[in-house]
Amino acid sequence: MARVCALLSGGKDSNYALYLSLVRGDEVACILAVKPRRRDSWMFHTAALEAPRLQAEAMGLSHAYREAVVSGVREREVEELKAVLTRLRSETGFDTIVLGGIASRYQLERARMLALHVGAGVYAPLWGVDPEEHLLNLVRSGFKFVISRASTMGLGAEYVGRVFDEDLAREVIALSRRYGFNPAFEGGEAETLVLDAPHYRMGLCVRGRVARLPGGVYELVVEGMRLCSEARVELEQA
Repeated sequence: MARVCALLSGGKDSNYALYLSLVRGDEVACILAVKPRRRDSWMFHTAALEAPRLQAEAMGLSHAYREAVVSGVREREVEELKAVLTRLRSETGFDTIVLGGIASRYQLERARMLALHVGAGVYAPLWGVDPEEHLLNLVRSGFKFVISRASTMGLGAEYVGRVFDEDLAREVIALSRRYGFNPAFEGGEAETLVLDAPHYRMGLCVRGRVARLPGGVYELVVEGMRLCSEARVELEQA
């Protein structure tokens, strides 16, 4: 059993990695949400950054929740995180960092470097999984999530804020084959927001609207988010 510090972005992969860590019996020493100041961060999630705190509360792990603000500048943000993890290692005694990466060698190599710096290991249970099967496994495992930002051809405004089920997962897989994007969005084609999961005691209710940003990007602009008994998204009509 490991004593873990989980990097939680609010999205599907970091949530699923933490879920798998809990399933194998790990103890959660800390949950760390990293918030970049720039929207073009290479390392970290940048949409719906208010979600991880509520997700930690939904898991019953508010006591373990921590936040770190970084510049969002490539490489500098990694260096900035070193000091945060060093302090957390001393405060909480974690011995493993949980990472939700699937195929980004950039992210995995830097996570390993950070872990080595603080004397910890890395648990990346999703590394190398088939992205199509992963998307289907998420919905089959009871994860409820939405696209919070879409930035690739084939994913328009109509896909933002829709709760994934198996039909939607298969639709996105078909679109990924047609347009050539990664169906698990590991290449930055989209970001996701988890509303509910098997390790949650409550769900998230989100109120917001879909906005079009420069460059053909569509984003869920969150105007309210709270814990609730039945997870859902309420979108304002344009």
